[in-house]
Amino acid sequence: MVTGIFLLIAALFPIQRLIRQLPEGASLKPKWQVLNGLIIFFIIGYAAYTIANWQKEISSADLVVPALFFGGAVFVLLVGRLAYQTASDMKKMALLECENITDPLIGIYNRRYLDRILVEEIKRAHRYGSDLSILLLDVDFFKKINDTYGHSTGDIVLKQLGQIILDEVRETDMVARYGGEEIAIIFPETPVSKALSLAERLRRQVARADFVPPDIHSDREISLTISIGVAGLDDETTSASLLLEKADKALYAAKQAGRNRVVAWQEFMGPSSPNS
Repeated sequence: MVTGIFLLIAALFPIQRLIRQLPEGASLKPKWQVLNGLIIFFIIGYAAYTIANWQKEISSADLVVPALFFGGAVFVLLVGRLAYQTASDMKKMALLECENITDPLIGIYNRRYLDRILVEEIKRAHRYGSDLSILLLDVDFFKKINDTYGHSTGDIVLKQLGQIILDEVRETDMVARYGGEEIAIIFPETPVSKALSLAERLRRQVARADFVPPDIHSDREISLTISIGVAGLDDETTSASLLLEKADKALYAAKQAGRNRVVAWQEFMGPSSPNS
């Protein structure tokens, strides 16, 4: 019984570590706290039983109850340790998965995740007959920033740009690095007309923003603009690659038209700009 008490005390440590790792407001946290309280209740019960029977004469048959108590303590200790180890392993797996799908520079999703999610969103849109739009943006004259201030400053500018985009888009939208300084945004259940409005708002927000890298030897703030191509899913667009190709052609048209503008791909008419 005394050994069982120490085993129950040992079981409290992994469970308390698990409770501390759970965020405030997590639905499972109160349940683990209840389990922690039950273990303390069992410890008190084990101690009371031990004191009550400390000097009593016992036979071999009387050892059944203490043996069961001891087995219960071992079980609780194993469950506590397994629960904590499982939670730790799942946390590591989640971090690893996040690293595999996140662009380390900008802090948005990477191209691999973009390709996967876009295929899934196209299937879902076709299945339910819902709208789907994609935005492809590129920083205008980004090479000039790298040549003038250096690539480290260019990286800082991209990080700040990524944060501006994340602040502007909706929770249901998905932002990913397409390549270089090109960024793609998937707009689920969004028609092209709505995507154009969102893209124009983003373009204006970036044009108004001041980018202030801390390492440049100048008091000047860096201003930049972006060009955006928008394409929407339709019956003729049956693949993710085709949808990306249309958005890319619309982006190219935006750059050819003078940059710092939004251009949409329209079926049968080619790219056309809402600003023209």
